[in-house]
Amino acid sequence: MDPARLQGRLTALAEQYHVVGASLAFAVGDDTALAATGVLNMRTGTPVTVDSVFQIGSITKLWTATLVMQLVDEGLVDLDAPLRTYLPDFRILDEDVSAGVTVRHLLNHTSGIGGDFFPDTGRGDDCVARYVAELADQPASHPLGATMSYCNAGFVVLGRVIEVVRGQSWDTVLRERLFTPLGLTSAGTLPEEALLWGAAVGHFGSEVSSQWGLPRAIGPAGLIQARAVDLLAFARLHLADGVTTDGERVLSVEGSRAMRAAQVTIPEPWSSGSSVGLGWMLGDWGRPVFGHDGQTLGQTAYLQVVPGRPGREPVTVALLTNSNDTQEFSRVLLSELLAEHAGITVPEPPQPPAEPVASDPADVIGTYERVLMTYVVGGATAPSSSSLGPVVCSPPPSVRTRSRQCWCRSRRTPT
Repeated sequence: MDPARLQGRLTALAEQYHVVGASLAFAVGDDTALAATGVLNMRTGTPVTVDSVFQIGSITKLWTATLVMQLVDEGLVDLDAPLRTYLPDFRILDEDVSAGVTVRHLLNHTSGIGGDFFPDTGRGDDCVARYVAELADQPASHPLGATMSYCNAGFVVLGRVIEVVRGQSWDTVLRERLFTPLGLTSAGTLPEEALLWGAAVGHFGSEVSSQWGLPRAIGPAGLIQARAVDLLAFARLHLADGVTTDGERVLSVEGSRAMRAAQVTIPEPWSSGSSVGLGWMLGDWGRPVFGHDGQTLGQTAYLQVVPGRPGREPVTVALLTNSNDTQEFSRVLLSELLAEHAGITVPEPPQPPAEPVASDPADVIGTYERVLMTYVVGGATAPSSSSLGPVVCSPPPSVRTRSRQCWCRSRRTPT
């Protein structure tokens, strides 16, 4: 690896794709190279360094999943026991889901619990418990186990399981059982912890986000802030099947491998991977890969791991940014790094067919709403018979401020 070359490429691509700031940690086996570019905040102009902390969004889910698998290792949680074994009062509006959902369903996103639920339940240590109580009024998105549907709410519920079984807040368990063994002194979950380090601020284009972080209750689904190199330490833990670089075992071999074993097919493989394990998103790019993306308020994060094989060392890429639209930036950078150092090709995004598909525009014109955003196809500008007209994505007035919480899952889908 050539650190100077890596730094130059990161800087050039960030400028090309108008990324405000980025921090990159890249590892081939035990060799590590770090690079940083841009600014933490366009108002202040403070430069990004390799020690800057960014919000990692839904990559947090992997840490929560690891904490759950520690409980499994200790015999304190059964993946296939009803969730009510640990949370007797748990319920949503669908009783079949409420009574039958298991920890495994939550880990592999097949629970059917509606995932786009982001209430602010306060800053107290009871915020996760209060969040889970508020789920009682939420509907199911599909029957239990029917399909994989990405679910933020499910990981907050897992956070509550951790709290109940351990008798401590999710934040405390995370710090004691992962941050400390991994030696991650700069990683945290609260804004006052981020203030102790150079913390990135989210941006929407050139506009600074009006809010730094998400409600504390969302923690188990997407609230960790960390350095890019901290994600390398976490990835190495899993590449070593649960052993830290200092030789401390924090997860069993069986638990670590179970997290990377395919559980269910992802319906839209072009966005996250071909299947999901117990937390990790899995793919096959000529070699098996596992990883996760994350998105918060104007920040996006990427973690991709290529395990080693005879003649090839493992390769890990951790990329953190404080811009909301970095999909193409990350794809180009990861493609270059993994092609050169892992001998694999990152799949191209899906492309439209060469010839237009015959259809009646009336079949798709309309307004499509979900909790966090609205899509308007055609809209006020009536399309002609040969054109569908513009596609506009904007939040309805009632949720305009919440629309920017399209945050945790990869490729800007609200998660």
